[in-house]
Amino acid sequence: MGRTMLLLGIGTVLLFSFCPSAKAQRVVGLEDPVSTKTVTVPEEHSATKALLWSILPGGGQVYNGQAWKIPIIYGALAGVGYYAYYNYDRMVMFKDEYLYRVNNNDATNLADYASYPTSSIYSLYNSYNRNFQLMVIIAAGIYALNLVDAYVFGHLYDFRIDDDLTLAVSPGLQPTLAGWQPTVGLTLSF
Repeated sequence: MGRTMLLLGIGTVLLFSFCPSAKAQRVVGLEDPVSTKTVTVPEEHSATKALLWSILPGGGQVYNGQAWKIPIIYGALAGVGYYAYYNYDRMVMFKDEYLYRVNNNDATNLADYASYPTSSIYSLYNSYNRNFQLMVIIAAGIYALNLVDAYVFGHLYDFRIDDDLTLAVSPGLQPTLAGWQPTVGLTLSF
């Protein structure tokens, strides 16, 4: 199963790496009167589509035009997956050793851990079990960050910051606290 997941992950990364662009365009039935070419209008970018694409990790990032994030996502998931597998393997090993010792009057199954008392074997089992569960939670967190990243950048896709930031100063009437008569002042507008 681990080999299949690895091949699936590599195939997905390669698919998204060589995919030219995930930006969809729809063809409008209008023709340019001069050249008789069909005019294409870019489809409106949707944060919901980015979220739906990101169900497959990295899909929303490709939809948003940020394919460079895919190796980061899959690298984090692969690293956490490796440590989860390692901790799970050790947890099962120490669980089997503990159960063997309990059922066979402290006889040992693993020669390398023969000098360890049964309570230490149980402590090692608990430690690896806790680490395995932590890795599963971290993997779920990475997946959730993938979803949030795609959704937020889907919303900010059309957001532009121009260098033309303006500050307009204009005369205006300002209310006063002391009386009912307004005073003349300056109004700043960004």
